[in-house]
Amino acid sequence: MADYPIREADETLALRLVGWIVADSARAERMLGLTGLDSASLRAGLSDPATLGALMDFVLNHEPDLLACAQALDVKPADLAGARERIGA
Repeated sequence: MADYPIREADETLALRLVGWIVADSARAERMLGLTGLDSASLRAGLSDPATLGALMDFVLNHEPDLLACAQALDVKPADLAGARERIGA
């Protein structure tokens, strides 16, 4: 289980990842379909470790997305995986 509050750096990275997801409408629609979220629950969940974790899992579990996201955010894929692990939930 994660320590609360989430480390600021991990939360920032998770929110940047969410921004990357929603920047592309096709990817955002796929995420909404796979996670079961809708736009209202997405907005409401941005401070919830479980929601952030699910969104990170969406990227981490699809290697092309993981690599593209890491490149776009100028981080290593391992940085995203490490933040996900520390967020827990």
